[in-house]
Amino acid sequence: MTFATIAIIGLGLQGGSIGLAVREFLPESRTTGFDLSPAHRARAAERDLVDKVCDTASEAVRHADLVIFCVPPGAMGIAAEQVRDALPAHALVSDVGSSKQAIAKALGDALPDHVVIPAHPVAGTENSGPDAGFAHLFRNRWCIVTPPAKVDMVKLSELVGFWEALGANVEIMTAQHHDLVLAVTSHLPHLIAYTIVGTASDLEDVTQGEVIKYSAGGFRDFTRIAASDPTMWRDVFLSNKDAVLTMLQRFTEDLTALQRAIRVGDGEQLFDHFARTRAIRRSIIEEGQDDARPDFGRGDHENGGATGAPGR
Repeated sequence: MTFATIAIIGLGLQGGSIGLAVREFLPESRTTGFDLSPAHRARAAERDLVDKVCDTASEAVRHADLVIFCVPPGAMGIAAEQVRDALPAHALVSDVGSSKQAIAKALGDALPDHVVIPAHPVAGTENSGPDAGFAHLFRNRWCIVTPPAKVDMVKLSELVGFWEALGANVEIMTAQHHDLVLAVTSHLPHLIAYTIVGTASDLEDVTQGEVIKYSAGGFRDFTRIAASDPTMWRDVFLSNKDAVLTMLQRFTEDLTALQRAIRVGDGEQLFDHFARTRAIRRSIIEEGQDDARPDFGRGDHENGGATGAPGR
């Protein structure tokens, strides 16, 4: 590894997990960190998420070889501007955001003289804040790296090596393709979860509290996803709105087709659809992207039980 000092801006789930993972898997690297919240900085210091918790972002990046922004998508540009004057010329800049085109532009505009290579570790839980981080969050999870067209290949190789050292499987793709893929696999499911849980809440008066009392496993899974950080997900939907709206239109069309099948009693169409989606679930388990254990092993963080619902 060539990153002697790694600065982490944002010490929530992602940033804290990076700090702990670096300590475990890259002990020769030094970590500094900053979080806008004084309470988060204090808790990060108590947990030793990084070697040094700094009072300002500029202090955190002053000697950094790699800077990773772990803040909500809407805050990326502002966070980058705040460190511009202190950032070493050789430092590689990256992030962990789940919408890449908007973030790449924000970071590139704020830091035009630096090498910026966006990345997205597709790993997380519904929890957020400095208490949520753990060292094995990225183990056997995908990290998607979205380099610009004219990228420094040495820097790209270094960033790929960094994420591989933390246990991630790295895939390289364009930012545009990433945003389309994640709109299907992450953003739309979260939007659906937020909608279903919100609808259930609106119906509480009608059901006399029984929606919560008799929650089945399916609804509980939706509430887990819908418990994700609201600031981050607001920014995700706004920053990746074109891809999300495209996928939402397709989903609406498919939902209408199922609605019609139920109305006309077309059991064959329903069965075929459910059989196909069941096979997809099995494929996800076979690919190692989830766990067939009860509750998907979500309570077992140190054994790779993290979900794909990112927090901060």
